[in-house]
Amino acid sequence: MWRTEVRKLLFDVAEACELVQQFTAGKTFEDYTSDAFLRSAVERQFEIIGEALGQALRSEPSLSHHISNTRRIIAFRNRLIHAYSAIAHEVVWGILEVSLPVLLREVRSLLEEPGAAP
Repeated sequence: MWRTEVRKLLFDVAEACELVQQFTAGKTFEDYTSDAFLRSAVERQFEIIGEALGQALRSEPSLSHHISNTRRIIAFRNRLIHAYSAIAHEVVWGILEVSLPVLLREVRSLLEEPGAAP
Protein backbone atom coordinates (compact mmCIF):
# COMPACT_ATOMS: atom_id res chain seq x y z
CA MET A 1 0.00 0.00 0.00
CA TRP A 2 1.37 3.40 -0.97
CA ARG A 3 1.46 6.30 1.47
CA THR A 4 -1.25 8.93 1.10
CA GLU A 5 1.02 11.58 -0.43
CA VAL A 6 2.33 9.09 -3.00
CA ARG A 7 -1.19 7.97 -3.89
CA LYS A 8 -2.20 11.63 -4.37
CA LEU A 9 0.71 12.19 -6.75
CA LEU A 10 -0.12 9.01 -8.67
CA PHE A 11 -3.71 10.22 -8.95
CA ASP A 12 -2.40 13.50 -10.38
CA VAL A 13 -0.36 11.55 -12.96
CA ALA A 14 -3.39 9.49 -13.98
CA GLU A 15 -5.61 12.55 -14.19
CA ALA A 16 -3.09 14.40 -16.37
CA CYS A 17 -2.78 11.36 -18.65
CA GLU A 18 -6.55 11.19 -19.00
CA LEU A 19 -6.73 14.91 -19.80
CA VAL A 20 -4.14 14.54 -22.56
CA GLN A 21 -6.22 11.72 -24.00
CA GLN A 22 -9.39 13.83 -23.78
CA PHE A 23 -7.72 16.86 -25.36
CA THR A 24 -6.41 14.83 -28.29
CA ALA A 25 -9.33 12.46 -28.85
CA GLY A 26 -10.28 12.57 -32.50
CA LYS A 27 -7.38 14.89 -33.29
CA THR A 28 -4.68 14.32 -35.87
CA PHE A 29 -1.04 15.30 -35.75
CA GLU A 30 -1.89 18.13 -38.14
CA ASP A 31 -4.58 19.34 -35.73
CA TYR A 32 -2.02 19.28 -32.96
CA THR A 33 0.66 21.20 -34.85
CA SER A 34 -1.74 23.88 -36.05
CA ASP A 35 -3.43 24.54 -32.70
CA ALA A 36 -1.28 26.46 -30.20
CA PHE A 37 -3.98 26.13 -27.55
CA LEU A 38 -4.03 22.33 -27.87
CA ARG A 39 -0.24 22.12 -27.82
CA SER A 40 -0.10 24.28 -24.71
CA ALA A 41 -2.73 22.19 -22.95
CA VAL A 42 -0.99 18.91 -23.78
CA GLU A 43 2.45 20.19 -22.81
CA ARG A 44 1.10 21.50 -19.48
CA GLN A 45 -0.29 18.07 -18.63
CA PHE A 46 3.05 16.45 -19.52
CA GLU A 47 4.72 18.93 -17.16
CA ILE A 48 2.31 17.89 -14.40
CA ILE A 49 2.98 14.21 -15.12
CA GLY A 50 6.74 14.66 -14.86
CA GLU A 51 6.59 16.85 -11.76
CA ALA A 52 4.16 14.60 -9.89
CA LEU A 53 6.13 11.50 -10.81
CA GLY A 54 9.38 13.14 -9.72
CA GLN A 55 7.90 14.07 -6.35
CA ALA A 56 6.46 10.59 -5.91
CA LEU A 57 9.82 8.99 -6.69
CA ARG A 58 11.61 11.22 -4.18
CA SER A 59 9.15 10.04 -1.55
CA GLU A 60 9.00 6.41 -2.72
CA PRO A 61 11.98 5.38 -4.91
CA SER A 62 10.62 1.84 -5.33
CA LEU A 63 7.97 3.24 -7.70
CA SER A 64 10.58 3.03 -10.44
CA HIS A 65 10.11 -0.75 -10.31
CA HIS A 66 6.40 -0.36 -11.11
CA ILE A 67 6.42 2.43 -13.70
CA SER A 68 8.37 2.19 -16.95
CA ASN A 69 10.84 4.87 -17.96
CA THR A 70 10.42 7.09 -14.91
CA ARG A 71 13.69 8.92 -15.51
CA ARG A 72 12.82 9.55 -19.17
CA ILE A 73 9.40 10.91 -18.17
CA ILE A 74 10.97 13.34 -15.72
CA ALA A 75 13.66 14.30 -18.26
CA PHE A 76 10.92 15.04 -20.80
CA ARG A 77 9.19 17.31 -18.30
CA ASN A 78 12.47 19.14 -17.73
CA ARG A 79 12.98 19.61 -21.47
CA LEU A 80 9.45 20.97 -21.85
CA ILE A 81 10.12 23.53 -19.14
CA HIS A 82 13.76 24.45 -19.71
CA ALA A 83 14.33 23.71 -23.40
CA TYR A 84 10.82 24.24 -24.74
CA SER A 85 12.04 25.78 -27.98
CA ALA A 86 13.92 22.59 -28.87
CA ILE A 87 10.92 20.26 -28.50
CA ALA A 88 9.71 18.80 -31.77
CA HIS A 89 5.96 18.41 -32.17
CA GLU A 90 6.59 14.91 -33.57
CA VAL A 91 8.24 13.90 -30.30
CA VAL A 92 5.33 15.08 -28.17
CA TRP A 93 2.80 13.43 -30.47
CA GLY A 94 4.76 10.17 -30.50
CA ILE A 95 4.92 10.13 -26.70
CA LEU A 96 1.22 10.74 -26.33
CA GLU A 97 0.38 7.99 -28.83
CA VAL A 98 2.86 5.32 -27.68
CA SER A 99 4.10 5.95 -24.14
CA LEU A 100 1.17 7.71 -22.49
CA PRO A 101 -1.21 4.71 -22.65
CA VAL A 102 1.46 2.52 -21.01
CA LEU A 103 2.02 5.04 -18.23
CA LEU A 104 -1.69 5.41 -17.60
CA ARG A 105 -2.16 1.64 -17.44
CA GLU A 106 0.73 1.25 -14.97
CA VAL A 107 -0.44 4.09 -12.73
CA ARG A 108 -4.05 2.90 -12.74
CA SER A 109 -2.83 -0.52 -11.68
CA LEU A 110 -0.99 1.02 -8.72
CA LEU A 111 -4.04 3.07 -7.78
CA GLU A 112 -6.24 -0.04 -7.82
CA GLU A 113 -4.21 -1.54 -4.97
CA PRO A 114 -6.04 -1.58 -1.61
CA GLY A 115 -6.11 1.78 0.10
CA ALA A 116 -5.16 3.61 -3.07
CA ALA A 117 -7.80 6.35 -3.06
CA PRO A 118 -6.22 9.81 -2.76
